[in-house]
Amino acid sequence: MTEYNCTSSPDGTNDWRYLNNSDDMEPYLNVTCQLPIQYAQPMYGYVMPFLLVITIIANTLIVVVLSKRHMRTPTNAVLMAMALCDMFTLLFPAPWLFYMYTFGNHYKPLSPIGACYAWDVMNEVIPALFHTASIWLTLALAVQRYIYVCHAPVARTWCTMPRVLKCVAWIAVLAMLHQSTRFVDRDYKLHVISWRGQESVTVCRVDNAQWVREWLTLDVYFTIYYCFRVIFVHTIPCISLVVLNVLLFRAMRDAQLKREKLFKENRKSECKRLRDSNCTTLMLIVVVTVFLLVEIPLAVVTVLHIYSNSIHEILDYNIANILILFTNFFIIVSYPINFAIYCGMSRQFRETFKELFIRGTITTKRNGGSSRYSLVNGPRTCTNETVL
Repeated sequence: MTEYNCTSSPDGTNDWRYLNNSDDMEPYLNVTCQLPIQYAQPMYGYVMPFLLVITIIANTLIVVVLSKRHMRTPTNAVLMAMALCDMFTLLFPAPWLFYMYTFGNHYKPLSPIGACYAWDVMNEVIPALFHTASIWLTLALAVQRYIYVCHAPVARTWCTMPRVLKCVAWIAVLAMLHQSTRFVDRDYKLHVISWRGQESVTVCRVDNAQWVREWLTLDVYFTIYYCFRVIFVHTIPCISLVVLNVLLFRAMRDAQLKREKLFKENRKSECKRLRDSNCTTLMLIVVVTVFLLVEIPLAVVTVLHIYSNSIHEILDYNIANILILFTNFFIIVSYPINFAIYCGMSRQFRETFKELFIRGTITTKRNGGSSRYSLVNGPRTCTNETVL
């Protein structure tokens, strides 16, 4: 038997516990060494249960409201998918966060193999899958709004419900493919150690899968995975969203100037349509801005972490782990915010919510099977745009 202590792994990270007095370092899964526990336990153990309840309630309400027949539009389909992805990102790791941090079991070696595999998959792989899908859905939402505002004639062809649903499905498939190898890139074996005076404690030894080590090599596998993630999950979406937000803001400002001119000419109908379109655009700009405020810091820390680990060491990994912990936590905090944005900036969302949960009856008037109002203040635009 050998006593194990929490030390750094060969690459400088603190992801595992390691054998302390042998050249053959054999990692076994113990959560205490994965994150700075003095910060992780208060955040994940005490604050997270409240955030989980709020997130589930808020995003469930979004799905229920947007699923009503008169609310089924291409934009709402993307917003509903985003709400589901955000909720599942937090829902899957929740049981393990409760067990590890709320109930204080983080210091215990984890076993059997099924529990170790479930911890890695539910706490790391599946949340990354849904978060990746959420990022791409946010980009799809911004592109869709850009087409509506700046290329209205094209919107009739490209922003139809069937095309948007296909886009959502492709995003789901690509996100699953991106994370597919993470389900099978580790091997788990039981091992007996001496732990806290107990001579026979069964733990999970974790190693990279044989196909990763021998077929690709660790360098090739992780370089491909993290380069794809940095480029296509963080960098390109964030830069694109910043550019699209700027373009949408400029278009909204130009529309406002045009609206003032129409108002002076007493062309009230066109003036109202521009106002409604601007309201929708402003709301989506706010949604994307909130996303960028929490996503860009994580993207920067991730890029620095990968650069420091693979090219030139520039980060203190204790500080890096703290930064990653806090950025992930703020992303989780942002999940219920969209509900408040929709209620605050969308009259139809607010009215539908009241009819469903306050008055208890649907009183929204329909014209030809669909609502005569957009989600934002007023009738649909002349481009037949089914916005929010």
